Amino acid sequence: QVQLVESGGGLVQVGGSLRLSCVVSGRTFSSYAMGWFRQAPGKEREFVAAIKWSGGSTYYADSVKGRFTISRDYIKNTVYLQMNSLKPEDTAVYYCAAALILKSNYDSSGKYDYWGQGTQVTVSS
Repeated sequence: QVQLVESGGGLVQVGGSLRLSCVVSGRTFSSYAMGWFRQAPGKEREFVAAIKWSGGSTYYADSVKGRFTISRDYIKNTVYLQMNSLKPEDTAVYYCAAALILKSNYDSSGKYDYWGQGTQVTVSS
């Protein structure tokens, strides 16, 4: 079993920054992929970023490229999402997700096996 706990959300002004954290507990595997998704009120959950636990290859939605950075810390078993130049449209609940084995379609929420409870990010204008 794998548990994911997100933290770091909050209220920030336009142009500001936040760093989200996702602590992974339980078994981890080199084939893991970790992703961040978000869901705004009245909208479907959408892909934000993903990273391969082994090797560290990263993938981003076009809407966040150049502004967000996903990274992981082996020692702390933690995945981060550094969010810069935040915009009002980034307002959403952000979810961390883990896939046991994922080699493609990193942007597909159905490919992920475990999810965190979510953390709210609100960007005020």
